[in-house]
Amino acid sequence: MKSQEMPLVTVVTPSYNQGKFIEETILSVLNQDYPNIEYIVMDGGSTDETLEVLKKYNGRIVWFSEKDNGQTDAINKGLRMAKGEILAYLNSDDTYLPGAVSRAVNYFRENPDAKLLYGEGYHITAEGEVIERYPTEPFDFNRLAETCYICQPTTFWKREVIETVGLFDDKLQFCMDYDYWIRVAEEYGGFDYLPEYLANSRFYQETKTMSKRLEAHAEVLEVMKNHFGKGNVPSTWVYAYAHIYMDNFVSRDTKLKNIFFMIGMTTMSAFKFLQYNHKIPFSEFQRWKKWYIDSFFHYFVN
Repeated sequence: MKSQEMPLVTVVTPSYNQGKFIEETILSVLNQDYPNIEYIVMDGGSTDETLEVLKKYNGRIVWFSEKDNGQTDAINKGLRMAKGEILAYLNSDDTYLPGAVSRAVNYFRENPDAKLLYGEGYHITAEGEVIERYPTEPFDFNRLAETCYICQPTTFWKREVIETVGLFDDKLQFCMDYDYWIRVAEEYGGFDYLPEYLANSRFYQETKTMSKRLEAHAEVLEVMKNHFGKGNVPSTWVYAYAHIYMDNFVSRDTKLKNIFFMIGMTTMSAFKFLQYNHKIPFSEFQRWKKWYIDSFFHYFVN
């Protein structure tokens, strides 16, 4: 690629007490084969080994360590400093795959009208072993309302996007990225899917989203209501919330507990439908009827 075709790419990493992962994250950026990367690490005042790691890379990365208001605030601070024409953020426990940045830049070069792109990614364990392919799908706005199929560390976008859409909503602590994808899609009518593997998303119990699943899904419901209006919150998110809520109470290791779980699921789902959608659609009553009939035959007949 010629020098004039090598726009500056800024990658921002928000960090707080992720010392056991952050060096792998940093190296996944510094070892990219693309030569024009600005890398900014915004640390929230870590008290673990993070600062020792960051100091090792003085001169190769830009980093700050100071108290912030959480992950979203750190991302926005980094993006405000960013000089790049192409922007991205990579959490301090995620990693780029080799060649990810080059592939993204090449795509933008070959598709100059593209504003934001996302690619394929993997879920990996805390130890870095691949668990599965992230459930990515080609872009479809209706599906985006039903599920977040965009693997965040695989996303790259042009500076024009933050100049038009703004930064991430710092009132959100769990689904700021999902909210942002919807905002960008609403502004531009969609964005681009690159069917190539670009990054790894670490999936383990201590992550914020996993350790606070109920709070995260409650935030998603509010985001859906804000975007699509009360009465139009997708049932997928209603059921996801109800499922996680009941998981906190029932182990489902006996027939009786499974029945109790199902009753709780329908009760909580009904409550959330009334809270976010004014009413319970008739189709949901049909769904629940099938659940109960199927459960009866499964547990008491077979």
